[in-house]
Amino acid sequence: MSVIVRDDGFHQDDWSGAPALDLAPDTCLSTIEDRLHGAQLVRVEFPSFSDGRGFTIARRLRSLGFSGRLRARGHVLADQYTMARRAGFDEVEISAELASRQPAEHWQFRADWTAHDYQSRLRG
Repeated sequence: MSVIVRDDGFHQDDWSGAPALDLAPDTCLSTIEDRLHGAQLVRVEFPSFSDGRGFTIARRLRSLGFSGRLRARGHVLADQYTMARRAGFDEVEISAELASRQPAEHWQFRADWTAHDYQSRLRG
């Protein structure tokens, strides 16, 4: 069973739309652009917390104009939630086991992802 993490905490998966488009972290986006136009949910796999390629995929998807729901799926840590949101992810899907080790409060602590970033401090 999976847990969906959003800015306001843990949720059950409420997706009931068209099938999701699942992307591996090594996906070349130019090879799937035709499938993006009809996609409403894209899930980007994170095989380990140390594999950051999914963040780049999220940023590129948003720059290509993808406006649907974008979900990081796999081994994403609470400490990475701010980065995931800034990269363009709407939510994170984690295992129930990871959710028990990193409760909702850990994720919500990082939910104010639009504040306290480097660029905002520079603009001052």
